[in-house]
Amino acid sequence: MATDYKALKNGGFMRQIQKDNFSLRLKVVGGNLTSKQLKTIAALAEEYGDGRVHLTSRQGVEIPFIRLRDVETVKEALALGGVDTGVCGPRVRTVTACQGSEICPSGCIDTLSLATKISERYFGRELPHKFKFGLTGCQNNCLKAEENDLGVKGGYNVEWLEEPCTLCGVCEKACREGALKVTEETVLFDRAKCNHCGRCVKSCPADAWRGQSAYLLSFGGLFGNRIAKGRQLEAVVTDSEQVLKLADRALDFFAKHGKPGERFRNTVDRVGWEEFGGHVGGEMS
Repeated sequence: MATDYKALKNGGFMRQIQKDNFSLRLKVVGGNLTSKQLKTIAALAEEYGDGRVHLTSRQGVEIPFIRLRDVETVKEALALGGVDTGVCGPRVRTVTACQGSEICPSGCIDTLSLATKISERYFGRELPHKFKFGLTGCQNNCLKAEENDLGVKGGYNVEWLEEPCTLCGVCEKACREGALKVTEETVLFDRAKCNHCGRCVKSCPADAWRGQSAYLLSFGGLFGNRIAKGRQLEAVVTDSEQVLKLADRALDFFAKHGKPGERFRNTVDRVGWEEFGGHVGGEMS
């Protein structure tokens, strides 16, 4: 019986240059694995690979040198250890994320929670070409959100509270956008300059700034044969469920208009950003 290499690749088994050897891509959500999963991966690499594990540029894990005859055995062992195989080809790939507000002091959003929701909703969905989500918790942009087909960057919608403010000037020094000016009587806040970084909230010693978690979305990033920065939705989203609704619309647009083998950015460039913005319900900057 002939080997179905396409089916193997779709299930995460990528052919190596060595005959009948595969590098097995595993499913990792937001860069998180449990110690149990790591033990399973290590054991399988020792028994069925060559003892090595490769960490990909997108927080993925691959076990090289899996032999064709061991594919089904390895899949069964992975399942017992709570590890899923990844995907390749024209479908939604692994969702990447930084550690976010649950761990990182700079984080403005809970990236892992949102990455899990996105993965559960879209992972493996068939599309004209691969589609990548990337989540970063703040304006430090460790995950480089704009490189992804759909990037999510965490921020704050901020509000100054006059009563507790001591006019110490710490927020003005923390702001890198020149959006704040502290005078002897008040704080002047230029919202047009605010990039939602939340540094005023995190630095204020008097709790005179209030911050509401917000999501800044960008669409159409590429960082491969063609390099293009994702374009940002002008509206700032404050509800994670709305993020999913916008993602629904973006993927539906791609499924409807994309040609086989055409990346999402190229589809939107061809069809038109104005039409895409009308489909998702917002203007693009």
